[in-house]
This record gives sequence, C-alpha cells and structure tokens, in this order.
Amino acid sequence: MNVRVFWPLLTGLCTALLCLYQALRGGAAEEGAAEAEAGSVPLLKGSALLLLGCLLARCCGAAGGGPRPGGARPAGAAGSRRGVLESFYARQLRVSPHVLGHSKAHVGRVVAELVRAAKAQGLQPGPLALSLRGDFVRIGSAYEQHKVRSPDCFDVLVPLRLPPHLEPQPRCAEGPGPRGAFVCGLRARPGGPRRHRPFAEGFCVELRGRSHLSSGLVLRWFQGHLQRCLGAVRYRLQERCRISLSACPGRPPTLHILPCSDYVCCHISMAVRLIPAIPLGDALYLTALPPEGPQPPPAPEALWGLNASRQEQRLLSWLKEQAPASSCHLKCLQILKGLRDLRGQGLEEPFCSQWGRVLSSYVLKTALFSLLLQGPLEAWDERFLVERLEDLVLYLRDCLRKQVLMHFFLGNTSLPEAVALPRFLKEAAPVNLLAAFDGPTLDLAAFQLVNTWFQAPHIIRMYSSPRYLRPVPAPCRHIAETKQEPPGE
Repeated sequence: MNVRVFWPLLTGLCTALLCLYQALRGGAAEEGAAEAEAGSVPLLKGSALLLLGCLLARCCGAAGGGPRPGGARPAGAAGSRRGVLESFYARQLRVSPHVLGHSKAHVGRVVAELVRAAKAQGLQPGPLALSLRGDFVRIGSAYEQHKVRSPDCFDVLVPLRLPPHLEPQPRCAEGPGPRGAFVCGLRARPGGPRRHRPFAEGFCVELRGRSHLSSGLVLRWFQGHLQRCLGAVRYRLQERCRISLSACPGRPPTLHILPCSDYVCCHISMAVRLIPAIPLGDALYLTALPPEGPQPPPAPEALWGLNASRQEQRLLSWLKEQAPASSCHLKCLQILKGLRDLRGQGLEEPFCSQWGRVLSSYVLKTALFSLLLQGPLEAWDERFLVERLEDLVLYLRDCLRKQVLMHFFLGNTSLPEAVALPRFLKEAAPVNLLAAFDGPTLDLAAFQLVNTWFQAPHIIRMYSSPRYLRPVPAPCRHIAETKQEPPGE
C-alpha cells in the first residue's frame, strides 16, 4: 500500500478505537473514572506519536530524492498521470491506421469522380467563366497524422482556374477587418482588358473603385456547379455508396458519403468539406473566410484567407526526419486536442463558444511548431511525453497571457533553411492569431487551460462513461480473411 495512504488510515483507525474505548468506559462507576483517565493517557500519547510519525513520513516522502528542477512531479505521480493519458489516447483519441487508410482511399475515389465530372461540365460555358483545374489537394489532420477519434471528417481543396487572360493579385486587406485577411485583385494580360468585363460582372465586387474577386460569389458558383453534376456521379457510384451535398450560406459545401456495400469494410459514414481555392503558385491558395458574425468594411464577400497547408505538411515531414523515431510531438497535439474538447463539455456560455475558437486546432498546431523549433528534437522522445505535454501547455498559457501567438509562416524569417518558404510568405506582414480576442477572454482561457492540465486525470475519468466513448469500429472483414489465408500466400 502507498505510504501516503497507509499512515493517515492507521492514524484514523487508532483514533476511532480510542473514541470507542472512551465511550465504553464512560458508563462505568465513578470509582473507575480515575483509572480510565489514567489508562487513557498512554493511548493519547501513542496516537499523538503516530500522527507525528505520519507527518514526518509525508514530509520525508515529499523531500526524498532532492530538489527536482522545473518543479517536476514525483515519479509515482508522473507515472500515474502518464497511465491515465495513455489510456485516454488509446481508448478515445487514437485512430486505427487501417480504418483511416480505407476511409482516405474511399474519399479520394469519390472526390476524384466528382471533380472529374465538374471539370467536364465546366468546359461548356466558355473561357469567360470559372472552371475546375481538375485535381484536388488533401489537407487537414487526417492527412497530417494527428486526426483524433474517428476518421469520418476530411478537408479537400478544389483548385479553380481563372479565365486564361486574368491573373490574381492578392494583398493584405486594410482596415479593421480580420487579421490575416486578403483581398484579391485581378490583372488582365495585355490585349484582354475588355474581355474580362463579363467575368467581373459575375464574380467580382467593387472595392475602392477597383474590381476584386469575391469569395462569396465564387463560393455560391462552386456550390451550384457541384450540385448540377452530382446526379451523374451519384449514378456511377450507386453500387459503392450513397452521396449527397449540403451547403450552408458562406461556408464550403460538404459531401456526405454513406457506404452501402463491403467496398468500405468498416462502414463509416464520412463528411468531406470541399473548399474552392484560387491557386497563387508555390502551393499557396486563397480560400473563403468563414463568417464570424458582423464584419466591418471591406465587404466580407471581398475577403479571402491564405491557405498554406502544403507548407505545413512539408514542415511536418522535415520534423519527422529530424526527430527521433519514437517522437511524441504529434501524440502531444492529439492529447491536447482531446483535453480541450473534454473541458469544453463542462463550460458554460458565453465562454464555451469562445473556448474552442481561442484554442482552435490551428492555434494548438502553431504553438507546437514554435515550441518544437526552440529546443533539441531529441527531447521529444516518447519517454518524455508528460514533460513535453506540460511544456506545450505552459507555452500556450504564456502566449495567452501575453495575448500574442504569431502565425508560423506569414512574415516568419527564422525558419530552418531546409524548410524553404515562398517569397510571398516571407514578405507578408506578421499576423497575431490571438488579436481577435480581448484580454479577459484570453486570461480566462489561460486559467482554464492550466486547470485542465492539472485536473486532467479527473476530467478524463469524468467523461469516460460509455455515452462519451466513441463506438469501436466493426471488425474488418479483410483482416479476418487475411488471418485465414495460409502463410506465404
């Protein structure tokens, strides 16, 4: 038994026996009262000595091993915390590579069919309209090896093609709008200024007397274009799955895929967010900004966000090559995302809705990138999982208190030489990802973050009832067939 539990338990037991002894002797005759009082003195002394021994044992246990640099916890406490975190990761966060592989393959086939059909139909209107480039770019956590819980949500960029005589000219948006937003002007190649007027009337808005490509108009065209060609794709895929398309105003359309045969052995219903993107070259894209309540000028439909997902994937690949084979940096990110989601279930409005925005997955990933490049990558070995997780939490806490967490790529000139950045990113103005939030909100988020980390075992146990656990996927029939095959075949 643990010493910290044994001594208080023994002290309490002796005290209870003493009280019982006094109660039994209390009903005796007066002539025995003096003897009872005399007999109780040794017991009281013994209890006092036992309590003193308990306190000494706890002090010695806390001081044993000398000072611990950085306030590290005792080995027993760290081991217990690690065990809870490992169990939480294995039961609620870890995604089966086999199931994820099947899901990604099926998503790729279905999206390829849809993009192919949409490109073919887009060639009919002529050269004065948007069209699809014909490919798609896989982005997001499912393709960066830090997806959590279930492989049922995916993000895909669908590059668009401007008319051949037009070129995008992005620049940072001025004014009080969202930080990191861009506007996209259009430059006509020589010989074609007059020809782009029909395109401008359908896809552009006026901003300070100049035509700018409208993210809202492009998004609405994209949604309608996919919906028109969905019927043909649905017919070709009817034996594999059922597909449907849903769209919310101001947001990219979502493709829903419901397998209806053993083509996907794990039978997971998937949702794929199809994001229209304007290519800028160097694997950079402009995408529509999600609506975040009323926005000041410039008009929200003229604003774009910069997507550098391919640069992030290249950085992750470089980190994988440089870090130890058993590095835990992605595991730390997954566990922190899981703890954030659990903590959010116990928060009340209006802070609950702010919690997920302040600690968005992109903010957590940006903090991880910054922390990884500050110290030796050997320190991220799997053995130091708890220590590195605590470092990440404390780094985020400091960023929230200072109200500063800079975008990792925009205007960052201190990246390793092996991670080459396009000139557009190097010359862009630095962007603070926390600039949209006020001080009290960030202070409360910092407090809740640290509190979540220190109470992580309690929070995990609280939300580990069956109703909070994700269902275990059905056994894959391909695995069963493989086990039944003779060896060597």
